[in-house]
Amino acid sequence: MKRISTVVIGAGQAGLAMSHGLTRHGIPHVVLERGRVAQSWRTERWDSLRLLTPNWQSRLPGHAYVGDDPHGFMSMPQVIDFLDAYARAGNVPVAERTTVTSVTAQGDGYRVDTDRGAWRCRNVVLASGACNRAAVPACAAGLPDAIDQITPLAYRNPAQLAPGGVLVVGASATGVQLAAEIRAAGHEVTIAAGEHIRMPRHYRGRDIQWWMERAGIHATPIEEVEDPNRARRLPSLQLIGSHADQFADLNGLRARGVQVVGRLAGLRDGVAQFSGALANHCALSDLKMNRLLAACDAWAEREGPADLPPVERFEPTAVPAAPRLSLDLAGGAIRTVIWATGFRPDHSWLHLPVFDRKGRLAHRGGLVAPGLYTLGLPFMRRRNSALIDGVGADAAFVADHIANTRGRLAA
Repeated sequence: MKRISTVVIGAGQAGLAMSHGLTRHGIPHVVLERGRVAQSWRTERWDSLRLLTPNWQSRLPGHAYVGDDPHGFMSMPQVIDFLDAYARAGNVPVAERTTVTSVTAQGDGYRVDTDRGAWRCRNVVLASGACNRAAVPACAAGLPDAIDQITPLAYRNPAQLAPGGVLVVGASATGVQLAAEIRAAGHEVTIAAGEHIRMPRHYRGRDIQWWMERAGIHATPIEEVEDPNRARRLPSLQLIGSHADQFADLNGLRARGVQVVGRLAGLRDGVAQFSGALANHCALSDLKMNRLLAACDAWAEREGPADLPPVERFEPTAVPAAPRLSLDLAGGAIRTVIWATGFRPDHSWLHLPVFDRKGRLAHRGGLVAPGLYTLGLPFMRRRNSALIDGVGADAAFVADHIANTRGRLAA
């Protein structure tokens, strides 16, 4: 059994940033990765996907975008190259193609078992990501056998879909992007929209991410949030990595011929039942958008640059007068269902009493238990904790905590 001070699980942006922080403190560590560096970006993203943050915001500790397109958006191959370069520049001690099978307590530290041997360590950092598994609802078992089911982790492009109609369930960033792409490929598309957050890609002449950074919205600490658990479950903003359109929202989808229905409430005898609360969900989405834009405007009034264009306000989301409440999935019109219903981490190998009653990893700002940490989860310490640009500050906090409490000694 190998011994080392700290084991980091996952070599995506979180694990690499964690390695940078540990190296800064001189703490011996290893980064275990089931595949290669940036494995999820390599194998679990669709072909046309681009980052939802502009290139200038691709920043990790000691590493930043240096190309000639700061306002563009990285493709998946570019993200992989960016993270590969970061790992090489930092001489990150990555053990690739090493799958963790079990993490258990041992003495005052931990035992990490893998398919290539075991490690004994004082500290473990869970940096394996928040999107390891698609959150498919239980009602999926009730779909007719003739209908293909797919999640965004397996979707690559419209060519892999069977001819015929497509039902996209979920209307956050993933759902609206896939619905638009599949509709453009010639499929009839229906999107089931529950809770979502509409947002303009650019506002008053600046990218929305510029506003959220400058106005301090990204830096909002979890301590200032009334309901941290709810904040961590909020859907992603309806954005796409392109400035071609100001919105990637339900209005744009309807204009493209996508049928918009309410949240999928259930399946019975091959018939999909949709909620009648579509108008409410859309009104709440517009309300959240307008509140955030008002906060940006208030910041601009206090301390923003003088050359900003005037305040903008947008027409509300248009809702059909009588949205469809059911759809017969056994009739042949729908051939594929895409479950764009969110993601969750995979901690099935973590055999420790660190989960809440709903099976979620319990932590306070990334601190799970003595010597056990997590990184890269939504709103871990700040609103941008799950972004490439935000994970560095959280990694530095965890590295400082390890240095100050658990030391540099091997187990």
